[in-house]
Amino acid sequence: MDMLSRRDVLRGLAASTAVVSVGHGAVAQTRIASGEALVQSAGLSGDVAFVVADLRTGQILESRKPGQAMPPASALKSITSMYGLETLGSQFRFGTQLIATGPVANGIIQGDLILAGGGDPTLGTDDLNEMAKALAAKGVRGVSGRYLTWADALPYAREIADDQPIFASYNPALSGLMLNFNRVHFQWKRSGNGWALAMDATGQTVQPTAYTASASIVSRASPLFTYSDRGGVEKWTVASSALGRGGSRWLPVRHPAAYAGDVFQTLARAQGVPLPPPQSIGRFPGGSVLVSHASNPLPPLLRAMMKYSTNLTAEAVGVSASLRRGAGGSINASGRAMSDWLQARTGARSAKFTDHSGLRADARIAPVDMVTALRTLGVPVGLRGLMKPFKLRDATGRYMKSQPFAVDAKTGTLDFVSTLAGYMTAPDGTELVFTIMTGDLARRRRYLGQARPPGQTDWVRRSKILQSQLLERWAAVYGA
Repeated sequence: MDMLSRRDVLRGLAASTAVVSVGHGAVAQTRIASGEALVQSAGLSGDVAFVVADLRTGQILESRKPGQAMPPASALKSITSMYGLETLGSQFRFGTQLIATGPVANGIIQGDLILAGGGDPTLGTDDLNEMAKALAAKGVRGVSGRYLTWADALPYAREIADDQPIFASYNPALSGLMLNFNRVHFQWKRSGNGWALAMDATGQTVQPTAYTASASIVSRASPLFTYSDRGGVEKWTVASSALGRGGSRWLPVRHPAAYAGDVFQTLARAQGVPLPPPQSIGRFPGGSVLVSHASNPLPPLLRAMMKYSTNLTAEAVGVSASLRRGAGGSINASGRAMSDWLQARTGARSAKFTDHSGLRADARIAPVDMVTALRTLGVPVGLRGLMKPFKLRDATGRYMKSQPFAVDAKTGTLDFVSTLAGYMTAPDGTELVFTIMTGDLARRRRYLGQARPPGQTDWVRRSKILQSQLLERWAAVYGA
């Protein structure tokens, strides 16, 4: 395997200028600032590290602090995608089943009905509705025993990261049975002197009420939300000052098996299949499968994950891969297992992962190790085809209307952390692989827990402008 050198190799660079013209105006220029000059002019606090290499040969063309381990943020999903594809295979699908512990006689299941989750993070309300229809189509009209939920296909975690706002829908629980990315839909609108509130599991075709969650309005300026889960119901209070005339948002679910079980009970009742209240079980009793639902195969599932940066998908895929390898047991343990895998496959000594989504800021990897992984592992599994096309930004931070070279990459953003990792095709057809990492962890720690830290928006804007400027430079210098 042709491994990347870890040395800071700078080739083909003029210290601050080069004579290049590539057309289209995006990188056409006669003076091209050096990478270091671009970093200095960006005015970013904290650290900036990057590596760009020739995709075919692996030669490092330009780098800055290539071995400095930094938080990858959501760019870690690129590693998770490779880990999942290599371990689970491209034909892998998550499954959800309705299982009867006894036969069906005169429309009644002689035993228990189990809603058994297989760890599908993409299971939606419409999918459960189709399962309820299929159950009714088999002539089932009820159960003589219990209605159960089983969620132990994946280990339960109350949240992915513990340093996010409590209302962040991108930081829900992980479980073997999940619904709507473990989010509940909260709606409000003015009604008389107050508000009309609703908590539901809205889908494209159905909108069942979520009885496992409730919300109430409290007259206060802050905090925006509070949460408690006493009595088996996830209870939210919302500051009245933040509501306005009306609106909606998704809120995270901490008890996903109860949520999915409750919603399916409502949907089944609408199909003429009344069920008793759901009960959770830990030991899977087995039985006959009546209805099955399968997720998309892994590649399109990962493509959607990369496009929308869905944290729950990353954790479900990563933990499933670790379990397949006989490792894991928790998100953190599974992250360590993925670190060990990457080190064994590429020699990435800097890799120290604590999750699979990058939502935790204590994950680390160096740009040179990320580039090595993208090149040696990403190319064989078709990683570039799963990535989202990246649009360049101009000096004001606005997206450019056109660009003369293609970039496919995964972004990653946390408070005072911004990463971009992927592939680019220069104007002359040269294929490059790169990673750009920026982070001010001191400022991040200073404002930890604040929903909108002061200076965060401008800091990220400057980082994203720098990313585009570096890509423009590399396209001009190495592929004009």
